[in-house]
Amino acid sequence: MKKLTITSIILVLLMISGMIQVREGCARDYIFIVGSSTVYPFATVVAENFGKKTGFKTPMIESTGSGGGHKLFGAGIGIDHPDITNASARITKSQLEKDFKNGVKEVVEVKIGYDGIVVANSRLTQVYRLNRKDLFLALAKQVPVPRAKGELRPNPYTSWKQINPSLPDTKIEVFGPPPTSGTRDAFVELVMEGGANTFPWIAKLKKTDKKKYKVICHTIREDGAYIEAGENDNLIVDKLSKAPEVLGIFGFSFLDQNTDKIQGSFIDGVKPTFEAIADGFYPVSRPLYFYVKKAHVDTIPGMREYLEEFTNENAWGDEGYLTSKGLIPMSVKERQHYRKVVEELIPLTLEDLN
Repeated sequence: MKKLTITSIILVLLMISGMIQVREGCARDYIFIVGSSTVYPFATVVAENFGKKTGFKTPMIESTGSGGGHKLFGAGIGIDHPDITNASARITKSQLEKDFKNGVKEVVEVKIGYDGIVVANSRLTQVYRLNRKDLFLALAKQVPVPRAKGELRPNPYTSWKQINPSLPDTKIEVFGPPPTSGTRDAFVELVMEGGANTFPWIAKLKKTDKKKYKVICHTIREDGAYIEAGENDNLIVDKLSKAPEVLGIFGFSFLDQNTDKIQGSFIDGVKPTFEAIADGFYPVSRPLYFYVKKAHVDTIPGMREYLEEFTNENAWGDEGYLTSKGLIPMSVKERQHYRKVVEELIPLTLEDLN
């Protein structure tokens, strides 16, 4: 083997130094977004408008579910990690603490509006008139024993009529989101807890034994009545159009965009409509968010411009283009607040989540 001369060693070192500089100087030339399947359609429309109006590349958006998205988002800083994560449930204190431990020290929270969770079926059959008690009894893994206070049993119900005589005598079969979904989180909190609370002894557990209360309310049956359909809500819509007696759970925007195929069930006597959700009458509604990695804002090209597009009145306002996609706008006061948060990139603190 030939000995390396001092000159050749210097050349090698210079080459390595140059390679390192190039590698360090590289940055993505597009925004990378992950997260909620419910927020995905809204983010996609904003991204398309952003791409047309600016000279930046259209952001790459992946529908991973709120939980999966935040896991990717909070794993670290740098071009290998997402810049933004969409969420159909607010970040938890434990999630933010994990972000901090992973070096993601400044996370900016942006609420974008509201959405309803619907239980829908094919337009080829009758509209269901459900209440939250019906849904709890249909989908919980364990349900109260009739006339036996404090006792539970494995869910025995196989048809809707067994639960409520006014419902059709059809098999309980519901397509819904997986545990990683913010829609699933919101559904168990708003619907399953709401239905369980109609039993006074379960409602009391929320104060006396919160762990047991959560097990009862949040544990979905696993015997085939509830079918996890992944993070793609469009697939659930497609399944419903082909299976008239099956129900599906997803965000209102997917119902709003597919009224030719599917219809929303009444929940506690209220039909899921834009107006009912906006007015607060529909009982199953929740806020939607996205979270921004502040450290990436002035590193990834177009970040500020994308945030400007999303929080512009032409997008999320009362007459904005996102309303045509099913987003329920926030009040003017809320929009002004979050617009300021975006302009000043005010990070979220653990105290904000108390």
